[in-house]
Amino acid sequence: MTIDHDARLRRLKFRAWHRGFREADLILGPFADTHGPNLTPDQLDVLEALLEQSDREIYAWIVGQEATPEAFETEIMAMIRKFRFEARDSRPIGDGA
Repeated sequence: MTIDHDARLRRLKFRAWHRGFREADLILGPFADTHGPNLTPDQLDVLEALLEQSDREIYAWIVGQEATPEAFETEIMAMIRKFRFEARDSRPIGDGA
């Protein structure tokens, strides 16, 4: 059975935003929102496989705290790492109040 691309993307976005580890949510959720609509079915497969891993491992791989296993050192992981900095740089700077 083939899942409609939009339904699959909605499911992946939900999973990306609801990891249970806030730091991972704040990277993976916006990444899925921003880049998800443009990912190919093969790239969605890679993202789905990544989301099957533990939150803390994914986060450690993204931020470089741990070496990323070869199986997950993919174009998607590179996109997420790059996106991490883009998302951070686009946040408004508060006045601390």
